[in-house]
Amino acid sequence: MISVLSGIWALLLGIVLVMLGNGMQFTLIGLRGAIEGFSATELAVVTSGYFVGFLSGARLTPKMIRRVGHVRVFAALGSFMSAGLIALPLLAEPWAWTLLRILIGFCMSGIYVTAESWLNDAATNETRGKVLSAYMLAQTIGIIGAQALLTLGDAATSALFIGASILVSISFAPILLSVTPVPAVEVAPPMPLRTLFKRSPLGTVGIFLLGSIYATQSGMGAVFGTQIGLGASQIALFVAMLFAGVLAFQYPIGWLSDKIDRRKVIFGAAVIGTAASGFGWVMADNLWLLMATAFVAGGVTTPLYALFLAYANDTLTPEDMPAASGGLVFTFGVGAIAGPLVTGAVMEALGPYGFWLVTGVTFVVIALYAAYRIMQRAPLPQEETESYLNVLPSSSTVAVEAAGVWSAEHGGMEEDEDLGPAT
Repeated sequence: MISVLSGIWALLLGIVLVMLGNGMQFTLIGLRGAIEGFSATELAVVTSGYFVGFLSGARLTPKMIRRVGHVRVFAALGSFMSAGLIALPLLAEPWAWTLLRILIGFCMSGIYVTAESWLNDAATNETRGKVLSAYMLAQTIGIIGAQALLTLGDAATSALFIGASILVSISFAPILLSVTPVPAVEVAPPMPLRTLFKRSPLGTVGIFLLGSIYATQSGMGAVFGTQIGLGASQIALFVAMLFAGVLAFQYPIGWLSDKIDRRKVIFGAAVIGTAASGFGWVMADNLWLLMATAFVAGGVTTPLYALFLAYANDTLTPEDMPAASGGLVFTFGVGAIAGPLVTGAVMEALGPYGFWLVTGVTFVVIALYAAYRIMQRAPLPQEETESYLNVLPSSSTVAVEAAGVWSAEHGGMEEDEDLGPAT
């Protein structure tokens, strides 16, 4: 593992730094928005703006790279993202924030595409699983660490926004000073949704619904915290718990999904998410029970993303996987745009606990549809399934395609001798 990391440590360091900056601004939107008097609906539109930009960047960045190269695209996107973060406190209006968040989402998506292209080029068939796992761990550490940084300043000032911008700016130094040119990334056109649904109904519907949950948790969690009266440090801890749970749940869920019918694991994880959302509704007055609830609810969300990808790949040929990956990422993005909008409207009508109502109902729909699909189709034999690999919802199509390649190569194995099923 050390030999693998020695060749990509600079890139991973840069990813941690950029995730620190990006993770800060997600929570800062909710904190500063409450100070500015923005409504839940307005903050929901701002949140969705990020995912509009993210989805656009995933489609356009590969074309930009082919025209001018990775280094120029990476540097340009980093500069625009840093500028967008600084501009947020200077233009404290919902419409301006929405436009800036579209820009930041576009840049962040492009940064992922570029970084993942370098990682994929640096990996071999033997090391790709370890490289991707290290990349996902770096992202998770960055997001969680960002919440700790929020306790060092006041969201009412520009200091935290400037700090986020600085982190993003310096994140590119270790990357640009160490990487070597790589071939232009080739991303397959996404599979039409009708074809994707026909091949994997549960994978398609499930990943759309999960996009709604993930965007609601990451974008509206801070809004929920402000509306129930949590302090800034408590809100930061709440958001951190939504992501920290991934570190505890990822491996056991992945291990189990390689042993039994994945649809049953999806059903079980969705039931746990439903129960956690219900507890979040009734336990919000108890701070530590609320944090535990966030840990569980967020902890099953990200593994479900990788589960849906793995399950969809089980029903596809290796030739179809790249196009299906693009279709699934697009479907997830559409759900991520819709989720905060629905949540914002519900919170506006019913109060802050609409946050848990939306996530809970969505988990219920996932569980019910998984149960329905279990009754409609016999499970695949284990030797015909792909291996599970941790893929975060924030990843671009490049990482999803690379994970699909690795999973196909290791499908049917009890456990990869180096990596294990869900590192």
